[in-house]
Parts: sequence; C-alpha cells; structure tokens
Amino acid sequence: MQALPNPKIQATLHAYYDAINARNQVEWLALWSADAVCHHPVGALPAEGEPGLREIWKMLTGPFQRVLFRAEKIFYAGAGAAVNWTAEGTGVNGGTVSFEGISVFELTAEGRIQTEIAYWDPAAMLIELAEQGRTFQ
Repeated sequence: MQALPNPKIQATLHAYYDAINARNQVEWLALWSADAVCHHPVGALPAEGEPGLREIWKMLTGPFQRVLFRAEKIFYAGAGAAVNWTAEGTGVNGGTVSFEGISVFELTAEGRIQTEIAYWDPAAMLIELAEQGRTFQ
C-alpha cells in the first residue's frame, strides 16, 4: 500500500514538470531550496545551488524546440516521492525523441526541492535525437 500524497509535495512536483514544459526557468528555479543538490542523471557530477541548477535546466531544455514531460506515476513516502516519468520532444535539429526515467525527490518542510536523483540516460536520448534530426534535414 502506498502512502497518501502530501499536498505540498504533490503541488511542487506538478509545478516542476509544468515549468519545464512551459520552458519557464524562473518558476522552475523557485521550486528548489537554496542549498539544493541535483544528480541529473545519477553518475554525473552533482549540481549544487542555483548555478548548478541552471546547468541542469540547459540539459533539460536546450536540445529542444519543444519538450513535454509527463509524471506517469508518483510514489509518495515521508518528505519525498519517486516519479516514473516519460518525455517526448522535438529537437532544435527537427528530430523527435521519446525517453523515460525515474526521479527521486526529497523536499523541505516548506515544500521546496532539497534533492533530486534522476535515473535516465541523457546520452542515449541525445544520440537518438541527433540521428532523427539527420533524417529530416
């Protein structure tokens, strides 16, 4: 049995994906605590604070004309949640790509993101996007 959604966590996670989809960096950055740490993806150097988060933002939005993330399933527990997400996008090169992953979030009592640990392969996504772009050019 899964824990019931915490309304603060639920609102923050929906706002997180909405901000990416709307390409609203200001709103996305406002969701994070000042000392946040983001492992996007696991294995990469952790991004710390606003400067690091700005680099993550570039990775999530930079390759795309349009990108749409969907939180398919959210599992709540304690002060956090795990999100099974899917995404699809159209690259600046005209190629299209679909990809998926799992992000684990820990939030502060105020509902700001303290930590995100994301499990996905951005390199594979970029390779596929590059290959798709060649077929359209």
